Amino acid sequence: MPRIDLDQVLAPHPHARELLEDLSRADYRTVIVGGTVRDALLGKYEEDFDFDPETTDIDIATSASPEEIKEVFPEYNFLEVGESFGVLVLVAPDENQYEVAQFRMESDYDGRRPGKVKPAHSLEEDVKRRDFTVNGLALDLDGQVIDLVDGISDLKKKVVRAIGDPLRRFREDYLRPLRAIRVACYLGGEIEAETEKAIEEVASEITSISQERIREELFRILRTPRSGWGLRLCHKTGLLDQILPEMTANEGIPQPEKYHPEGDVLEHSFQGLEVADELEFGPLTKFAVFIHDVGKADAYHNNDKQHMGGHALIGRRKTKEIASRLRLSNEETKKLTWIVENHMRGSVLPKMRRAKQVKLVRSHQDKNFSIDAVTNRFDYFTTLLKTIIADSEASSHGVKGWLPVLQEFSSLLPHLKHLEDLGTARELIDGNDLIELGLQEGPVVGEVLESLHEKIYSGEIETREAALKEAAKLVEGQS
Repeated sequence: MPRIDLDQVLAPHPHARELLEDLSRADYRTVIVGGTVRDALLGKYEEDFDFDPETTDIDIATSASPEEIKEVFPEYNFLEVGESFGVLVLVAPDENQYEVAQFRMESDYDGRRPGKVKPAHSLEEDVKRRDFTVNGLALDLDGQVIDLVDGISDLKKKVVRAIGDPLRRFREDYLRPLRAIRVACYLGGEIEAETEKAIEEVASEITSISQERIREELFRILRTPRSGWGLRLCHKTGLLDQILPEMTANEGIPQPEKYHPEGDVLEHSFQGLEVADELEFGPLTKFAVFIHDVGKADAYHNNDKQHMGGHALIGRRKTKEIASRLRLSNEETKKLTWIVENHMRGSVLPKMRRAKQVKLVRSHQDKNFSIDAVTNRFDYFTTLLKTIIADSEASSHGVKGWLPVLQEFSSLLPHLKHLEDLGTARELIDGNDLIELGLQEGPVVGEVLESLHEKIYSGEIETREAALKEAAKLVEGQS
């Protein structure tokens, strides 16, 4: 069996070594388990895999019971979040937290969690109730890897295989099929045939899992560099139809071959996501790329299958529904719905009047950042631009679809800086000024003000004096 440099693994976690050593000295079998062992081995086998122990959690499994663990560490604080399951979270003196779990066996699952948990007599019994062979590896205090489920062989081949009967493993927790796909994406590998077949058999049961847990696994997939492959596999196995039925409704919805030789709307969405993978976009941006055309199926049918006019507005509504179902945050929901609603407008930025360009780019801008910090200041628009890039590259438009938008945005930045120096349009003139000039209160005030602000944004008006002079003309014209 291979050995791992335990000093490297534990260097960022000094108290983890203390936990391991003290439990071992007290004659309790104690090991590190889970993703840390898997990733440390990957660092040995894959030259391009960068194992970073600072980003890993050290999970410890032991033959000691929670009461015995407390006796060994009387000076530690404990978070008793899972003591009935044999799990304690120890809070070290430096406030770092370590999960220490007693070897256990589980039974009477309801598809989400075990109904019964009892102590296991050995590490082998504990490992065999875990999900996948690559996650069933353990690490001894001397750096020796313990492999009781042939996980090393699967790790070298980058194969995700259920431990034991895959149907039984998945029926214990119906989130595991989605997790299997996530691990395969992370490893850059495949899912073993019987394990994949079992995913198909239980796919419809994932709806019994909370949306929060589904969202977490979905976004973990999106964080990997193979999320496009992962969501394709979700579709192949039937999971996508349960998680995002709004997207599978786009399968078979045709698009003009001149602009979309790649195929139907769903295929375009997959290819856009694969572009986003290559460009290493963040998970929320990838999700925006994947769902930006979510409204096309409804628009196609609403327009007698002639065209997809209005799909962006339909997509906005559907995106809001998806975000609500997945329990996304208010900010994530606002950003996604804005991107989906505006992805068509953003693609024609060069054809817009300057004032319209300014309004679109400055939508939801964060004034805590200077204009020089472009991606932070204009986070919404730059995320929209990334979506347009992936959208264009996944169609026949290619660079011709997104480069003019990028160039126009770049040329607009000096003007935005100039407007910043001038102050906002409302600082130059507002509704009270119009009323003082003799305009009656009512809707017309807003109309005149919008006309003035548009001239300010376009650069035609640059001073308060000029704004008031133009306002006087407009007010006179309303008389």
